[in-house]
Amino acid sequence: MISVLIIDDEAPARELVKQFLAANEDVEIVGEASNGFEGHKLIQSLKPHVVLLDIQMPKLNGFEMLELLDNPPAIIFCTAYDEYAIKAFEQNAIDYLLKPFSKARLLEALQKVKPEEKSGFILQKPMEYNHPLSRIVVKNGKSIDIIPAESINYLMSQDDYVEIHCSSGKFLKQQRLKYYETALDDQKFVRIHRQYIVNVEQIRKLDKFGKESYVAALHTGETIQVSASGYLRLKEVLDM
Repeated sequence: MISVLIIDDEAPARELVKQFLAANEDVEIVGEASNGFEGHKLIQSLKPHVVLLDIQMPKLNGFEMLELLDNPPAIIFCTAYDEYAIKAFEQNAIDYLLKPFSKARLLEALQKVKPEEKSGFILQKPMEYNHPLSRIVVKNGKSIDIIPAESINYLMSQDDYVEIHCSSGKFLKQQRLKYYETALDDQKFVRIHRQYIVNVEQIRKLDKFGKESYVAALHTGETIQVSASGYLRLKEVLDM
């Protein structure tokens, strides 16, 4: 039997899915949530085989919720928006159902769940974005911090983690710095060193440091190292 969790902010949509699956003896609906925060908690506690996931939801959307999970279950996206299909399949989604969908279409999607997925969790690829990140979501103990991209001063690599320095403090995120090099707006955030990505709007001045490197002085009073290649990237972005 496949255990299913429904995450959708629209109550009528959740009810319709429950009606579609009510008579199916191979499927058990173990819970439902109306937003990404509730959904995240239920995935952790219920450990469903499959999540029927909406994308556009208040507070935390479907993609942001997935980013908080270390090892997500199988995902079937259920949404009224077709523009997210490519991104959804980049996350190894089982299927992408465009609302309004039929009972037959939902059952067809559930048939795609493989035996190994029914027995537990599957590993999905890291999040990839076709547009710049507008915010970063960080799990901080029992709370979740949402950091607007414009509030970030710089990011610093810490092995398999990234330390995010922003106007509200420092946050540690389990992610590679290289990921943010492509995920953030490359006209605002520049990889200036193997260890740093900086928000160019936070740079107050650049000082020569040694033969081929520089130091960036930030408006916060901090200084960070700029490599020779990083300086060339800054010159291009800042049109120096």
